[in-house]
Amino acid sequence: MAQRERWGSRIGLILAMAGNAIGLGNFLRFPVQAAENGGGAFMIPYFISFIILGIPLMWVEWGMGRYGGSIGHGTTPAVFDAMWKSRIAKYVGILGIFLPLVILIYYTYICSWTLAFSISSIFGFFPEADSIVGATSSSEYLAPYANYLGTYIGSTGDGLFLKPHYSAYIFFAITLGGGMLILAKGIAGGIERLCKIAIPALFIMATILFVRIVTLDSPTDPTMTTARAFAFLWEPDLSGLFSAKVWLAAAGQVFFTLSLGLGAVITYASYIKRDEDIALDGLSTASLNSFAEVVFGSTIAIVSAVLFFGVDGAAEVSAGGAFSLGLISMPAIFSHMPAGEFFGFLWFGLLYIAGLTSVVALSQPVIAFFEDEFDWSRKKAVFWLTLFFVITTALPMFIKGSLDELDFWVATFALVILALFEIIIFFWFFGSDRAWEEINRGAQVRVPRLFYYFMKYITPLFLCIILIAWVYEQLPSVLSNGDTGVWAARLFLAVLLMVHFAVVRAAWKRRGRRNQ
Repeated sequence: MAQRERWGSRIGLILAMAGNAIGLGNFLRFPVQAAENGGGAFMIPYFISFIILGIPLMWVEWGMGRYGGSIGHGTTPAVFDAMWKSRIAKYVGILGIFLPLVILIYYTYICSWTLAFSISSIFGFFPEADSIVGATSSSEYLAPYANYLGTYIGSTGDGLFLKPHYSAYIFFAITLGGGMLILAKGIAGGIERLCKIAIPALFIMATILFVRIVTLDSPTDPTMTTARAFAFLWEPDLSGLFSAKVWLAAAGQVFFTLSLGLGAVITYASYIKRDEDIALDGLSTASLNSFAEVVFGSTIAIVSAVLFFGVDGAAEVSAGGAFSLGLISMPAIFSHMPAGEFFGFLWFGLLYIAGLTSVVALSQPVIAFFEDEFDWSRKKAVFWLTLFFVITTALPMFIKGSLDELDFWVATFALVILALFEIIIFFWFFGSDRAWEEINRGAQVRVPRLFYYFMKYITPLFLCIILIAWVYEQLPSVLSNGDTGVWAARLFLAVLLMVHFAVVRAAWKRRGRRNQ
């Protein structure tokens, strides 16, 4: 077996891990979740979840990944099989390849929208609406911009099928091709080099947008100040602390924001040195991501919406979801802002960079699997992965309802299951003392002992509660949806999962023959 690649530098590793975590969810999903769940009150369960769920799971995944890399493997089927001496371990680990692969089927396509919108902004292609002053409602004023997005993705017509604008295929090809080209260049030469440029650029762009937003004046209400706009998001509605929905939303956001339960962190960590200080590196990555989310993600979209549409209008926009906030209201806001074309270009460029770094991170587990288990070259693995995406992205691109269905099962439901398996296997089957020493190996300052008990008892209990609550609150309504597009997505998931079982089974048969 060829020697495994390594990250070229510690800062490159941290930036790459940050690139994996910082994605569209930081700037689109987070502000909507905060606005819909009590504003400032949402931040209390958010930070509690970050401490007892996010940071422990981050360290668990770094520890598992580094251990896997030391034995020549960087994906969950092999890592689970090494840590848990059970015949089913490798099949449970399939989720660590299956989930990121399915997410990328629609995530890459969505990422390409942001590139298209960045170009549309700088060239002034967005529609011109009537003055925001005097509009009877935010939805009335935003209608041309909603229609612009609908026309681009082809959702304005009736029937089962979507009919995207021809440019959607071009920008998808650019995004997919760019991501795969970066992956083909390897860990240090491709992913690390991208993130060393992209993450600093992202923070610079976010800072410029942040400064511009906080210095805006409201075009509709002279009494609306930036301070009042911030209050919409940060003044706590303490009644939300007694709502299970708010706690579930906060815990779910922590999962999304740190890319936990997906296998990507484990794969990235498998390329680090045996004595790398993962305690400090993991904490640095998590903190960098949360800073981007809490400071920039909560400010740019929500505060600007309050300034332009008022409190009621911003609440209405937020209720429309992440796409309504980020891809509909923001173009409208930029169209009435001095130098709006430039700031719109920055906003969507920021989203594109955040999305692209996540695309390459989520692609790495399947590439690593074929490199580790089948001795494929990286270029061969990237070629077949590219072909897979070209074929399968047709589902969310052309079938209505399939994107949301894929997102629920793999990015909302199954990742909690994988995270639960990770922590149980690492701290209970592999052994809590061995796991604790693995996390602290090479640490300049050891992790506080309190987190040992979090990882062994509190975090898995919290995950079980989340899983049970999600099943109780969301699963019945999801299963009751009988739309054709929904069933097409479910059939696709079932077939793809069976293919994964067959591939992993073939890999272990090959391993057995090789070891004879």
